[in-house]
Amino acid sequence: MTGTEETAAGRISGVSAEHSTRARVARLILEHGPITAAALGERLGLTPAAVRRHLDALLAEGMIEPRTARPRGQRGRGRPAKLFAITDAGRSAFEHAYDGLAGNALRFLAERVGEDAVAEFARSQVSGLVGRLQQEMSKVPADQRVRVLAEALSADGYAASASKASLGGEQLCQHHCPVAHVAAEFPQLCEAETEAFAQILGTPVQRLATIAHGDGVCTTHVSPHRATEPGAGEASERAPAQARPPIRQQTIDDASSKETGR
Repeated sequence: MTGTEETAAGRISGVSAEHSTRARVARLILEHGPITAAALGERLGLTPAAVRRHLDALLAEGMIEPRTARPRGQRGRGRPAKLFAITDAGRSAFEHAYDGLAGNALRFLAERVGEDAVAEFARSQVSGLVGRLQQEMSKVPADQRVRVLAEALSADGYAASASKASLGGEQLCQHHCPVAHVAAEFPQLCEAETEAFAQILGTPVQRLATIAHGDGVCTTHVSPHRATEPGAGEASERAPAQARPPIRQQTIDDASSKETGR
């Protein structure tokens, strides 16, 4: 290798290391933010100058934003602490990175083991939600169960809401889907989630629209004919959406009107 080639290779290596460290800074802010520059330096073993360089770059890219907070217990005058928090754009960048990894993993699973393995994996992903809520639902009045489920989904990042459907039953809407890009290729994720809803609520449900398929909101119709206890409705309604066109059209119209009216 010539001197010129060695210099070029060194520069490339340096750029790669710089981006790797910046990604570590961003991830730490995502997981532990809002956080101070001093705390970042301590956790990552970086000098104040190095931390500032990475923070300035992330601020310029719109990945993080500064905040101020007065130290706990401090009263009166004093210099407020400067904190750094992840922005929506920064969070989205991490989600898309996970999308690529998750998509590759599921493709590998489908090719090596088969589609059934993907479906089994999808069910395992929602089993935690079922385990958390199924027993709790037995103590919740039937007319409040969809609301409780919506609150649990919102806590998991799905921005869910519950409302009455104009033609009977209830409507569960998820305004955000962290796995939408992956679910577009692997519908087993949506199918497993729908089955989990039926199991948790103890009543048949029908998925009417999904963000993964290009709809603005994931919309699920919940039947008003609930079983006595949650768990009895372990299988969601399998009837195709066209079998009940009035409910599908009206329910999606309900969701659209709520979106435009917000």
